[in-house]
Amino acid sequence: MRNLIIVMASGLLALSACTNTHKNTSADTSANTPDIPAATETLQTVMSVPPSVKAGEPVMLTFTVYNRSAKALEFCKWHTPFEGFIAAFLDVRNSNGEEVLYRGAMAKRVMPPPAEAYIQVPAGDSATVDIDLLKGYDLSAPGKYHAVYQAGGMSGLEQVNELDITVVP
Repeated sequence: MRNLIIVMASGLLALSACTNTHKNTSADTSANTPDIPAATETLQTVMSVPPSVKAGEPVMLTFTVYNRSAKALEFCKWHTPFEGFIAAFLDVRNSNGEEVLYRGAMAKRVMPPPAEAYIQVPAGDSATVDIDLLKGYDLSAPGKYHAVYQAGGMSGLEQVNELDITVVP
């Protein structure tokens, strides 16, 4: 019984460790046209990819976190593209709804996250990273894919737009 309580407490700590008081939102946008509302007290996150990519070529994801507030805000970079493929941060599915396998590393974490795990976004500024999804997910076959950011519980970036990815022959 004691072990069950310890496991449950550890799980709750892990789920809440990287979040902070800043709720994050983003506009539900198309893949290439971010529509960010003006003043807000939260971080807003937008993902984008090219409209189509040739099979075998890089699938470049641009992941941008906007801070439209009057004060600096921060988020945990764990489970985001800002740390590379150290964890599966997307749920990617093909046109049949089948999960595309993640082929990156799966890091174990020390809780709570150290200060260097956070990225501060100055007031009125943004932080952007580009990453090749082909290095973490098997997007080599031509077809349509749908990607959803799934790591808001760890990073604190809870509302991120979804992406449609088209890989052509």
